[in-house]
Amino acid sequence: MKNLSLQDQLLKAGLSNDNKAKQIRTEKRKQTKKQQKNKIAVVDEAKLLLQESKDKQLEKDQKLNLQRNAEVEQKQIANQIIQLINLNKLTQEEEGVAYNFTDQGKVKVIYISEELRSKIIAGRLAIVKSKASYEVITIPVAEKIRQRNEQLIIVQFTETTDAVEDDEYQGYEVPDDLMW
Repeated sequence: MKNLSLQDQLLKAGLSNDNKAKQIRTEKRKQTKKQQKNKIAVVDEAKLLLQESKDKQLEKDQKLNLQRNAEVEQKQIANQIIQLINLNKLTQEEEGVAYNFTDQGKVKVIYISEELRSKIIAGRLAIVKSKASYEVITIPVAEKIRQRNEQLIIVQFTETTDAVEDDEYQGYEVPDDLMW
């Protein structure tokens, strides 16, 4: 039974006869000629279902890849922000002046030098959130962080000019020891 068709095998086994085999061959031949003559394309439902399932799987894979790429991009941005903060943070002093600010409705405190405090108030420095702590950084670095994630900038004042023209209290001096 080497390379014999199923029809030949059934004939040898005695389960079919020559007349049935000839009849099946002629019907098959007539059907193919009729299809060629009328140019009728045979619709194979199994192939259609297979193609539909492949298309659905391809669409599902593309959505999954987009989601993974977005997650990877978010992780890269977070790592860039952490690196920017760690490379550019200014040192804080444990025995410095307390600077109070709010973050999500809660008052937070960092201890910094008087010079840093005055630069923050003047708008030359900013405070950003780094994981669980707060760091003081320069304005150009704060702008780079703002481009990536605006929510991490906690305190950033606009830079003020020393000469104010319409100052109502210009003639009054503020005591040096007054702290807000």
